[in-house]
Amino acid sequence: MRPFRIAKANARRIPALGAAFFLALGLFAPAAHAADAPSAPAAKTADAKTANAANAANTANAAAPRAIPVPKSPDTPEDARPLASAPRTKASAPTAGSSVGAALTAKQLAAAACNVSAFTGNSGAALVQQVKSAGLDCVNTLFTLTGNNAKGAFNEAQMVTVADALRDASAAYPGDDSTSVGQLVLFLRAGYYVQWNNKDVVGPYGTALQTAVRGALDAFYAAPHSKDVTEANGATLAEAVTLIDSAQENARYTGVVKRLLDGYTRAWTGSMATAVANTETVIERGFDLPAFTAALQADPSFATSMAGFVTRNSSQLTGSDPVTSIGIQIGNLVANDALRAQGRPIVKDLINRYPLVGNTAPLTMNLLWFTEKKDGGNCSYYGTCDLPTRLVPLVLTVDHTCNANLRIRAQDMTAQQLTDTCTSLINQDAYFHKVVKDSGPVADDHNTSLEVVVFDDYYNYSLYAWEMYHIAVDNGGMYEEGKPDAAGNQARFIAHEASWLRPQFQIWNLNHEYTHYLDGRYDFYGDFDAGMTTPTVWWVEGLAEYISYSYRGVHYDDAVAQAGKGTYALSTLFDSTYDNADSTRIYNWGYLAVRYMLQSHPQDVDALLAKYRVGDWNGARALLKTTIGTAYDADFAGWLKACSADNCGSLPTNQAPLCTAADTRQYDRNCRRDNVAAPTGNYNYDFLFLPAGVKQLTITTSGGTGNADLYYNGGAWATTGSYLAKSTTGGNGETLTIANPPSGWVYFSLYAQQGFGGVTVTTTYN
Repeated sequence: MRPFRIAKANARRIPALGAAFFLALGLFAPAAHAADAPSAPAAKTADAKTANAANAANTANAAAPRAIPVPKSPDTPEDARPLASAPRTKASAPTAGSSVGAALTAKQLAAAACNVSAFTGNSGAALVQQVKSAGLDCVNTLFTLTGNNAKGAFNEAQMVTVADALRDASAAYPGDDSTSVGQLVLFLRAGYYVQWNNKDVVGPYGTALQTAVRGALDAFYAAPHSKDVTEANGATLAEAVTLIDSAQENARYTGVVKRLLDGYTRAWTGSMATAVANTETVIERGFDLPAFTAALQADPSFATSMAGFVTRNSSQLTGSDPVTSIGIQIGNLVANDALRAQGRPIVKDLINRYPLVGNTAPLTMNLLWFTEKKDGGNCSYYGTCDLPTRLVPLVLTVDHTCNANLRIRAQDMTAQQLTDTCTSLINQDAYFHKVVKDSGPVADDHNTSLEVVVFDDYYNYSLYAWEMYHIAVDNGGMYEEGKPDAAGNQARFIAHEASWLRPQFQIWNLNHEYTHYLDGRYDFYGDFDAGMTTPTVWWVEGLAEYISYSYRGVHYDDAVAQAGKGTYALSTLFDSTYDNADSTRIYNWGYLAVRYMLQSHPQDVDALLAKYRVGDWNGARALLKTTIGTAYDADFAGWLKACSADNCGSLPTNQAPLCTAADTRQYDRNCRRDNVAAPTGNYNYDFLFLPAGVKQLTITTSGGTGNADLYYNGGAWATTGSYLAKSTTGGNGETLTIANPPSGWVYFSLYAQQGFGGVTVTTTYN
């Protein structure tokens, strides 16, 4: 799938209310006895062929791969751990809400609501007294003020008054909130936040407030008890650390940050740990400020303090901990021209000191992102030039071959999950060919195999795939077709498990992406870019959606709902591109257009694919826009109305003709036998003769009663104990696709796991 992206360049510049406040509002909220084998025609001896191993996952394609991303699922869970793929644009917006203590419930917030007029209608000493007498929960609600209330509470004069009061109170700060220093700090934080979001109403902040807040912070950090390692002091200290960034005084207080990093030990828990964690914001956003860069240039020990903080506390690394978060900020040193010389040796040490997998992976992989994206061309210095090669066996510990055409590299899949995935894809292969009625791969296509890479979840996909395969990962997976005409090209689908569906196992968009592989190999001449020279998106994505949903027997709720809206004419959908269409038009409406054409005008689809398969893009375009044009628009509109009522129709049957050989066990290139039967524990033995050069043999079973399992054994009789491939799903819907089978007589059988009858068996090859 092609991505439907949301621009993120300024995403972090849109401040959100603090976690505490959002939480309060609930917004985060068989083996059986077998009959003797019958006599058979003389068979040519053929050795059993084992599936060839695919190229290593890190093998470079002959040409740079053309990647087709998959949209993320809206159900993809958030992960507290940082991602190397996350946007690196830093927000200048102040942090909102208190970061200390448990989040309030909605009921508690309502109870803590303040009389806003007590803040907007007072000034001077009366305002200071009101702030000091208010509870911290009350002050915390002021982050939500807007309009005239925002101006009345937080205009510059009001802020200067409270900053001066914080300066005076800090002189005798006792190390707890008995003198209401915490309320004064939190009020100032709320003011900066509200003014940032409502500048036109609150008015500007200038040098008067800058001078006052510097005096306040200077006094607080000079107070002896601000250095107390206690829960009481930590509660106020944590807010005061955040106030540094709110006021954009990051450069002035690098000494405070360094003191906290150097002093921190595992014994610092609760609010003291929060105070240290809050330095991450001061550091990260500081890199946007020239004065901060100048301060770090003048004091190289700041960089070593960050590094020491990480190495001393490395036992705490889990990915969602402050050590990881602060450690990642070291990467910003190599992203800064003036600080790169300081940062390089530190970053080099950290990425070579800690493992690339496990609890330390979020740190190492994020730092690696900085070395590659912000200090590119220096992998030899960092010792990371071979990193993709090293990562593959470390991360993808499962290596499973389905057949000569399919290989799975996975982070964590059980034997049953591997078997089920192979079966799903192999069976889908036959389903696809039945729909598109191809006669084999298009000319010059050497994508004979597909490698399916499966990460354990979206987080691991995002953490590793960008480096291992050099792809964008702000998506739900990526299909790399590469250059199919190049020898050694490896087609690859890089995917992840749909962790939100567990305990059910599912690889996100597996069948959709496998359709892209098949479509590119059997329907489209050349590579993906060649197929995009004219608008083909309606077919490319519509077919992938159609095959995925219909093959799996899943009702496409979203598409049926869209049908009822009648938004697009068929002729309009023929014009869809990735640039002029949103995800609804590309996927839902692409599905509807393809389904309609396959069902209502299959002869036109045949003609269209005949042109796609030889690269006649202009001819295909003329067929759609001139020959067909708007002729089907009215009929399509009527079909949509019926489809919206869940009467979308079904594909016309495409049965192969009956086999003509007198021996009922013998099959041919494209024929079927009906009413095949066998009692429980017995076999129905079959065979067919293959000429030299057959690329793919497909055997399918369908219909009837009981449970027939399908076995194939090349040049010898196939049994449950002697086979090269099998399909053993419940019921009689079995499919085997055999790549490059031997020439001569080949053998397959249906084993009666449960006595079966009325089964249809079809064989095709190309």
